[in-house]
Amino acid sequence: MDENDVVDLLSSVEDPALEGDIVSLGLVNDVDVSGGTVRVDLALGAPYSPTETDIAEEVRSLLADEGLEVELTASVDRGLPPEEDVLPDVKNLVAVASGKGGVGKSTVAVNLAAGLSQMGARVGLFDADIYGPNVPRMLAADQGPTVTEDERMRPPVKHGMKLMSMAFLVGEDDPVIWRGPMVHKVLTQLWEDVEWGALDYMVVDLPPGTGDTQLTMLQSVPISGAVVVTTPQEVAVDDARKGLRMFGKHDTPVLGIVENMSGFRCPNCGEEHDLFGKGGGRDFAEENRMPFLGELPLDPRVREGGDSGAPIVLEEGETGEAFREFVRETADMQGIVHRRRVSDGGGGRR
Repeated sequence: MDENDVVDLLSSVEDPALEGDIVSLGLVNDVDVSGGTVRVDLALGAPYSPTETDIAEEVRSLLADEGLEVELTASVDRGLPPEEDVLPDVKNLVAVASGKGGVGKSTVAVNLAAGLSQMGARVGLFDADIYGPNVPRMLAADQGPTVTEDERMRPPVKHGMKLMSMAFLVGEDDPVIWRGPMVHKVLTQLWEDVEWGALDYMVVDLPPGTGDTQLTMLQSVPISGAVVVTTPQEVAVDDARKGLRMFGKHDTPVLGIVENMSGFRCPNCGEEHDLFGKGGGRDFAEENRMPFLGELPLDPRVREGGDSGAPIVLEEGETGEAFREFVRETADMQGIVHRRRVSDGGGGRR
């Protein structure tokens, strides 16, 4: 069996999201057959996403059935010149944003990062909320970064995630009163002077709104996808539209909309109450032809987990499963963004 035979076999593997086979879509970067071993490099860019994991397993199984030893790798060219890629060892940089405060954006970011780490991914969590950094408290991260011999920061690790936050650099109760240029300088130091290492995902918790911090991030780092957080009520949805437009102006892919606090299940009577309305996030996603990433319940255990440093996504039960489903959907959408770009750009072996 030679390379062409392998390619013919791979043409039977379908991408369920892009509705085509992986060869015609250009998702096979390279094939090499040596003896009884076949090496295949696939254009898969979202490690541990359910769909890409299934594609890789189907490829592995198909070739193994032919009696071949299979070595699979996955790589996607981000299309950036080396001098412009400030985080070359980070495969995906996912920004979590909201148009207004109070919608649980940091909770969503923490649980997204913890959920990806639980799946097996190498994850960093960057708290870019300069004026209200909450991530260390939500993960009970009492120890800040250490400093290496070359004066770089080594981030602490919680639940398998590397963390960096402004909260590590200022006093707990000290207000941060900075103008735009200072914000830009500090943010640049926080991602360039930190030993992040190789990461599959860096989740960035942006501050609410559309100000200096968001502008700095969008102009300076290669954000691979954004998640917009809203709650069901119209006031939150109205503000979420601003965040969506901000990403549109900077050609940043939006992975989808997630509705937080979508319903409260009474622990005493078991009934669900729509304290903030119902369906606003889903309607917003449909109105803007955006993927809907899920509904996250209003559950007292989410707050308790945030206060104690135990993300709900790591817990059993319906609420934990709702967060895990959101994590899976987000990872799948990041993979779709990468694979669609490769396919539309004519990449891969055809």
